[in-house]
Amino acid sequence: MDILLKKNDDITLEITAMTSEGAGVGRYEGFAVFVPFALPGEKIEAHIIKVTPSYAIGKLTSIIVRSADRVDPPCPVFGKCGGCSLQHMSYASQLEYKRTLVRDALERIGGFRGVEVAPTIGMNEPSRYRNKGSFPFTETDGKPCWGLYAARSHRVIETNDCMIEDSAATSAANAVKQWAEENGVSVYDETTCSGVLRHVITRTVTEGNAVCVVTTGELPNKESLIAHIRAAVPRVRSIVHNVNSRDTNVICGDENHLIWGSETVSQTICGLTYNVSQESFLQVNPIQTEKLYDTAINGLELTEEMTAADVFCGIGTITLLLAKQAKRAVGIEYVPKAIEDAKNNALLNGIENAEFYCGAAEKLLPRLVRDGMRFDRVVLDPPRKGADPLVLEAIANCGADRIAYISCNPATLARDLKQLCARGFHIISVQPVDMFPFTHHVESVVLMSRAGS
Repeated sequence: MDILLKKNDDITLEITAMTSEGAGVGRYEGFAVFVPFALPGEKIEAHIIKVTPSYAIGKLTSIIVRSADRVDPPCPVFGKCGGCSLQHMSYASQLEYKRTLVRDALERIGGFRGVEVAPTIGMNEPSRYRNKGSFPFTETDGKPCWGLYAARSHRVIETNDCMIEDSAATSAANAVKQWAEENGVSVYDETTCSGVLRHVITRTVTEGNAVCVVTTGELPNKESLIAHIRAAVPRVRSIVHNVNSRDTNVICGDENHLIWGSETVSQTICGLTYNVSQESFLQVNPIQTEKLYDTAINGLELTEEMTAADVFCGIGTITLLLAKQAKRAVGIEYVPKAIEDAKNNALLNGIENAEFYCGAAEKLLPRLVRDGMRFDRVVLDPPRKGADPLVLEAIANCGADRIAYISCNPATLARDLKQLCARGFHIISVQPVDMFPFTHHVESVVLMSRAGS
């Protein structure tokens, strides 16, 4: 096909669909054009900023016909900051869009036909939901400021608030900003590899708040920093200094120093208490986490005679919930600190029928199964890249009749479900859960059973 478009063209386009990252899709003389922040049903004008042999990318310049799903974004830096991609879309439409994402991935990548995808479980109040914040620092007019990265870059978009972050998180970032300005603390510059202050990382949990300040070296006037944070965040329980002296865009270094409070903070999930350290993974939306876990665990139909596995168990959140209903629960995780936290969390909750193994799942789980370990039920909650085929093969060989697959990536979910079905399982239900309102990300729980069971 001859490419009719070239860079800097201005075109009129009708948007008919959306990509998995939330951009509008239209066709110009049959040629695909992707336009961020455009919605299906809209007629728009776009300025072409990139042309490839198979598609073009346009910048939305005006809306001729407006979608009924369009709303005014509440955030002043929406469209600049890379944190949110769907603030211009009504929340009800976001939920349906995410349901469609999951269904399309199952059909296109997994080859599944006729699988019903349930309506996405949403939030009553979809704001201030994030319990973790990560705020890079930069300088404006010679003064320190913080913000969030622009999409696909490390360019900091300055702000002093974020509508999806807990308010204590932004208060902490503003407190560190004030401390840095008062004490003349320079901000790290990735291009020159100079400066001191890099990042502020926060957690908000049931017990209170934890704040981590990342610098390239020692903290100037540490007592002043502590005082600023404690004044701005009354429920702070932990303040940690992380040292990252490397010339890298990686956020944290390997060196943590507790400078005030306790090393861990506790979060209550589904009636159990979990201690969380700076390095631990914790789902970022506590309200939706309980809905997600309830969907997965209730669907397993556990009994007291069963043994269950939690693959990619993190700090043991799901493992301990499984242990409450099963005879025995086994958690597998490759991060040593997370396994340490998981074992401590079992002690904290008085749970004695949970055990944890540290190692890469693709190596450890096949070995455990070869050595004779068997499971009746399995929860699989891998990272975005999905599960290694060796993990899926081991699950198929471990004796489990039912699986709950928790996924944050519809594409790798569909790929892995296809492999599990080829190994003797079939899909019972697919339930999307909106863990990340105003973004294109979606979590899903897929329940599977062994054919004939």
